[in-house]
Amino acid sequence: MDKEFAARRRRDLIIAAALAMIAALTPLFVKDVVVQNILILTLMYAGLSQSWNILSGYCGQISLGHALYFGLGAYTTELLFTKFGVLPWFGMLAGGVVSALIAMGLGYPFFRLRGHYFVIATIVIAEIGLLLFHNWEWAGAAMGITIPIRGDSWLKFQFLRTKLPYFYFALALCCLAWFVTWWLENSKWGFWWRAVKDNPEAAESLGVDVFNSKMGAAAVSAFLVAIGGSFYAQFVSYIDPESVMGFQFSLLMALPAVLGGIGTLWGPVLGAAILIPLTELTRFKFGGSGRGVDLIVYGTLIVLISLALPRGLLSLFSRPKKTGAAR
Repeated sequence: MDKEFAARRRRDLIIAAALAMIAALTPLFVKDVVVQNILILTLMYAGLSQSWNILSGYCGQISLGHALYFGLGAYTTELLFTKFGVLPWFGMLAGGVVSALIAMGLGYPFFRLRGHYFVIATIVIAEIGLLLFHNWEWAGAAMGITIPIRGDSWLKFQFLRTKLPYFYFALALCCLAWFVTWWLENSKWGFWWRAVKDNPEAAESLGVDVFNSKMGAAAVSAFLVAIGGSFYAQFVSYIDPESVMGFQFSLLMALPAVLGGIGTLWGPVLGAAILIPLTELTRFKFGGSGRGVDLIVYGTLIVLISLALPRGLLSLFSRPKKTGAAR
């Protein structure tokens, strides 16, 4: 690792720490509940997109089915809580483990597919999961699960009088996803993933374990996304299949990374900081789902970015690099 690359990694860590401190102080000056809600969702989707980016950005396995892991995290946590009284904190870990195991189980056949065949397979399996939960009576079927409110408590991770605890957890999730990505980026796995993304055959000829590297990326990505799903379930206090497994969640995980810069460290954060507030403001202004305005915004942004900046908004701030490390 050359000195320039090492200095850049230290600079990224310092910038991230400074941004996290600024974000942690934001609630002291922002009292509006609507704005706080937007900030929570922005941080949550930044963390989710960063997690999606590990598999799809760094490893090159484009997935449009991550809503499955988001929903599994939500359902695992809330089923354990409502049926067996297991605290949400343990449910989050259980949801993460379940999602990671399922991601590896699905990866065994799916990682033998290439290109658009893999993308289609991820969409199909997520839709199958959605249909299964729609018809699973023990899990509430289409009616979903209403989470019992038992008073403000960190132990049960429920808060009615303030959104601040949810804000700080969303911030912690975002920081965790970013730090895991930062750490993995310069690890053996990070170099393997970028090699697999660029040329799987060449990587394998150089001794890279292509299949296992994909499995590792899938497990880490699914685990972190499931934690986000568990958090979201506690945040909204009600879940049903459409509200946590709908295709829109897969899109909202992918689009910030695509907008900011897929396969980069800061792309998902930048993309979420632009896209999510814009989405929520259009919904707030036009009511309901935004009457399709949010979808028009998505499409317009992606088309413009694809034409003008194929590498995402982050390419505006990048410069030619002497090393092969992705940023």
